[in-house]
Amino acid sequence: MAIASDPSADPVPEYAAWRKGVAGVLAKARRVEVSELPAEPERLLDVTTYDGLTVAPLYTRRDELPEQALPGRFPFVRGGDATRDVLRGWQVAQRFGGADAAAVNAEILSALDNGVSTVWLGAGERGVPVADIPAALRGVLFDLAPLSLDAGADAAAAAAQVFAILDETRVAEPADVQVALGVTPLTSRFNGTTHADLDTAVDLAKQAIARPETVRAITVCGVALHNAGASDAQELGAAIAAGLDYLRALTGAGVDIADALGQLVFRFAATDDQFATIAKFRAGRRLWSRVAQELGAPDFGNAPQHAVTSAAMTTQRDPWVNLLRTTLAAFGAGVGGADLVTVQPFDSALPAGELGVSQAFSQRMARNTQLLLLEESHLGHVQDPGAGSWYVESLTEALAERAWAFLQELEAAGGYTAALDSGLLADRVAALRAQRESDVAHRKTAVTGVNEFPDLGEKPLSEAARVPSPVARYSAAFEALRDRSDVYLAGHDSRPQALLVPLGTVAEHNVRVTWTGNLLASGGIEAVNPGPLTGAAIGAAATAAGVTVAVLCSSDARYGTDAAAAVDQLRAAGVTTVLLAGPEKAVADLTGAQRPDGFLTARIDAVAALSGLLEKLGA
Repeated sequence: MAIASDPSADPVPEYAAWRKGVAGVLAKARRVEVSELPAEPERLLDVTTYDGLTVAPLYTRRDELPEQALPGRFPFVRGGDATRDVLRGWQVAQRFGGADAAAVNAEILSALDNGVSTVWLGAGERGVPVADIPAALRGVLFDLAPLSLDAGADAAAAAAQVFAILDETRVAEPADVQVALGVTPLTSRFNGTTHADLDTAVDLAKQAIARPETVRAITVCGVALHNAGASDAQELGAAIAAGLDYLRALTGAGVDIADALGQLVFRFAATDDQFATIAKFRAGRRLWSRVAQELGAPDFGNAPQHAVTSAAMTTQRDPWVNLLRTTLAAFGAGVGGADLVTVQPFDSALPAGELGVSQAFSQRMARNTQLLLLEESHLGHVQDPGAGSWYVESLTEALAERAWAFLQELEAAGGYTAALDSGLLADRVAALRAQRESDVAHRKTAVTGVNEFPDLGEKPLSEAARVPSPVARYSAAFEALRDRSDVYLAGHDSRPQALLVPLGTVAEHNVRVTWTGNLLASGGIEAVNPGPLTGAAIGAAATAAGVTVAVLCSSDARYGTDAAAAVDQLRAAGVTTVLLAGPEKAVADLTGAQRPDGFLTARIDAVAALSGLLEKLGA
C-alpha cells in the first residue's frame, strides 16, 4: 500500500499523516497488516446514501468547490432572499384544519400571537368548509402573515373566497400580501389524493398573475413522493420534472415564462438526517434555477420552498423521540434556506388524543421547536451558514447531479406526467422503498424506540392506531409486530415470551443477552432472563417459565462445550423452538435434535424472523 506521497504536491500536506494513522487503526481492527489494505484505506470508511452518493470520513481543501453567489442571486443555492430579516429568519408555518370555523379562527389567532408567522389552512374537503373560510381567517393581517391553502378538489372555490377577502382588504403595499393557493394536480395524482385538475391550476394561475398581491397558484409537492418512499434525489428530480410540466401547461396557455415561473412553490420533506436536509434545499434551488436559465429567465428561478418535517420518519412507538427527529429536521431545513417550515406534531402518526395529551399541547411543542431554534439559537441570523463547508458544498453538488440525472430519465420517458402514467416513476420509487425497508428489517438502519432500544412497557395502542397508514413510515413493519403483541397481551394478560438461556460467565454471555433481549423486544416479545444457567437448572427454568421458545446466549467458545447439553435440557422441558444467538458455524458439529432450530445474528431479516416467532407463540 502506497501511503507516502510528496507533501508539496498535496493541497493538504497533513493528509498523508492522517491517512497513515487511519491505516494503522484499520489494520489493527481488521487484524491484518497495513500492506494488505487498499492504497486509500480511508475509503473503507466511506458511507453510501440511498442515492448512491459517497460520504467520505473527512473533507479538506482537496474537496473545495468554487464559491457560490450571494443569497438572492442566481443560481440561488445560498438562498432566494438577499434582504431577509435576520430577526425573523424563516417563516414558521402551522397547518390548521377542522370543520368548526370559529374554533379554527381562535386557534389561528392564538398561534399568531405565539410565534406562528404563516397560516397553512386546510379547506373544503380538507378542513374548513369553503363558505366558512372568511370566518376562519377573520382578524388575520395578510400583509404580516402569509397564507397557504390546501383545499384539494375544492381549490377553485376556496381561491374565490380568498380573492374576495383580499378585495376587501386594504394594505399599503398589496405586493406584500403573499398567498399560495396550494393547487397540486400532478403530485396529488402520484399519491392518489383528490385534487383540482391541471386546467383549473392553469386558470387559477392566470387569475393570480392578474392580482396586485403576490399570489402563487401551484405547489409542487415533493412530500407526496417522499411519503411513498422516494430518496432525496428522486424527490427533487421528480418535483423539478413536475414543475416543468406545469410550465409547459402555463406557457401553452399563453402565460409568459417569467409569470409562469412566478406561479410555483416547492414543498419538500425535511428529515432527521440534518446534512442531507441542508443539501436537499440548497440543491433544490440550484436545480430550479438551472431550469429557469435554460428557459431564458434565470432571474426568475427563485421559487419559494416550504419544508415539512417528514411523516415517514415519525414513529408510533416511543413517539416522544419524534421531538428529537423533528428538531433535527427543522434545523436542517432552516439552515438549508427553506423559506417556511412546518414542524409536524410529535404524535402526528397517532390518532388525536392517543397519548392523553391535547392537540393544543402537541402543536405548541411543534411550534416551540422552531421558536427555540430561531429565538434562542438565533439560526435565522445567518443566511446559509453551511456555505463554504467542504462537506455541505460537496454533498449539495453530488445530490444536485444525481437529482438532475433522475430528472433527465423522466424527461427521456416523456416528462413527469408520461412517467407517472407509464408506471416508471412509481417503479423507481418502489424499488428505493424496498431497499430502505430491507435495511430497517435487517437493522442496518436504526429507528430508535422501534428496532433499537424498544420499550415493551409502553401502553398498548388503540385499535384505531393500528390502521395501516398510506405513508411509507420507516418503522411500519416493526410496529406491525408490536401491534400483534398488543393484541396478544389483551387476550392473555401477558406478552409473548421467550426464555433467554445465559451460559457461562457474565463476561461470556452479557453482550448477547442484551442484544437478544433488544431484538426480541423490537418484535413485541418479552425476554425472560433467569440469569446464568447450567445443567438441570436449564430445563427447570424452561418449565417454570412455561415457554415454547428459548434462546441460548454465550460466546462461540462456550457454545462448543455447552450448547448440545443445553438443547437437550430445553427439548426435554417441552421447548419446541431452540435458537442460538450467534453464527451457525459456532455449533457446526451438532446434528439431529441437538442442533438449534435457528440462529440470531446481526445479518438476519429481523422482521421475518420475529414474525415467525410471533406465529409460533400464537400472536
